[in-house]
Amino acid sequence: MNSLGIDKKPENTRVVVAMSGGVDSSVTAALLHEEGYQVVGITLQLYDHGAAINNAKACCAGQDIYDAKRVAEACGFPHYVLNYESNFRESVIEDFADSYLRGETPIPCVKCNQTVKFRDLLRVAHDLGADCMATGHYIKRVINPDTGMAELHRAYDGGKDQSYFLFATTQEQLDFLRFPLGGWSKDVTRRHAERLGLITASKPESQDICFVPQGDYTKVVKKIRPDADKHGDIVHIDGRIVGTHNGIIHYTIGQRKGLGIGGGVSENNEPLFVVKINPAENRVIVGPKTALARDVVYLDQCNWLINVCHFEGAIATEKSPEISRYARNDSIKCQVKLRSVSEPSPAKLYVNEDGTAKIHLESPLYGISPGQAAVCYDGDRVLGGGWITGTENKSVPLVA
Repeated sequence: MNSLGIDKKPENTRVVVAMSGGVDSSVTAALLHEEGYQVVGITLQLYDHGAAINNAKACCAGQDIYDAKRVAEACGFPHYVLNYESNFRESVIEDFADSYLRGETPIPCVKCNQTVKFRDLLRVAHDLGADCMATGHYIKRVINPDTGMAELHRAYDGGKDQSYFLFATTQEQLDFLRFPLGGWSKDVTRRHAERLGLITASKPESQDICFVPQGDYTKVVKKIRPDADKHGDIVHIDGRIVGTHNGIIHYTIGQRKGLGIGGGVSENNEPLFVVKINPAENRVIVGPKTALARDVVYLDQCNWLINVCHFEGAIATEKSPEISRYARNDSIKCQVKLRSVSEPSPAKLYVNEDGTAKIHLESPLYGISPGQAAVCYDGDRVLGGGWITGTENKSVPLVA
């Protein structure tokens, strides 16, 4: 059994490595090549990088493709650039724009992993006869000794952990994927990059969404959907019209600054926040922070890496040995992240037969927005998650 968990010698094991041109994927490819694996590097051209080649903060731009190619050449393994602009535009960019028009706050990086990278690129890896595909993500793939199944766990370096962005990884994909950097901190990765003499060793972190240079997402949305700048009313939760907005795409749930509302609207000049966006009526609803509190979250398009059963009489079988642990007639205790930067919060998960789910938070949280992801954990293990479609505040204590 080699270091990737495959019963072959490294020299007989073909590994496709997704190379973004950054230090993480460069080290992943170079280390595997150093170990003797048959490495094939693939970089995806996801958008017109000529328009953003001067944006040093964006990933997947022309410079990044060039850097990935130079790393492969220096190490001596093949590298290919695949033009996926059409796939990326349909699966990620247009969905990104439409999500804002629906009053949501999208996460395009999750959509990219879910579609272009872990669907389309995996298909290419299989076509190339690869035994697995490796990426530079900071997340751990752990084999459960009792079930023999691959599990997704949070990375060793909590500050770099990317599990939130990979909740949509299916069990079939996880069986084929490998994440060599999951047990490392970033400084270890950079030390290896320096040891290997990689040109990306000191390359800075990418900060922007790759197709949103300088972070101006509204400019992208308006370019794709020219009618996005439709003016409308800003309405207080008590029904008063307190201002005018220049398009709901400029607002997100929990936003406080830049509302364009004068003083004296609320009692004691209490700060106002966006508490709801109503795309049907083209309205932005504002209120005090207390109006943001939510303790129930509704999910759709869920993906679970555990056997979840909500029907009575579920029993463990050889095929689904985890049912006795996670399946409940009513709920599954877990911790949930509702933003990539937030800490997991205690909750109960209710899974429905139609693929939707509901989360009851132990304590209310603030600023939960449709379009974001809710990712459930059992300690460090990723149980799965779904896309937030709505929230409520029932203020009903959870039964232990």
